[in-house]
Amino acid sequence: MTMSDPLADLMTRIRNGQQAHKLTILSPVSKLRGNVLEVLKNEGYIRGYETREDSESEKKSFHIELKYYDGKPVIHEISRISRPGRRVYSKIKDLPSYYGGLGIAILSTPRGVMSDEQARQANVGGEILCRVF
Repeated sequence: MTMSDPLADLMTRIRNGQQAHKLTILSPVSKLRGNVLEVLKNEGYIRGYETREDSESEKKSFHIELKYYDGKPVIHEISRISRPGRRVYSKIKDLPSYYGGLGIAILSTPRGVMSDEQARQANVGGEILCRVF
């Protein structure tokens, strides 16, 4: 069965893993997921991730290390903005800030997937994939 929204699946896995206080979670490999995980790692929301191949099924998956501070998850909220049925695009001057600048938005731009702060520095807009706080 094919998945219609792999990014929403990744966010749900992160949310569920943090609610269960898991140290690591698994997610299937895709290019978009890898780019979003890289932004989350660079911004300090996850400890890291690596790609591993399962010897039995020969499928690759991301092993994502979740991050906690004083026993509480670092990611308080992660939600999808642009969905397959409703794409949300923003010019750089119209890009909103989330939670007074404490949260980030992850954008897909012509220069790749990046955080809203990186997009402002590069002066490029794009599709708002999700927001993280």
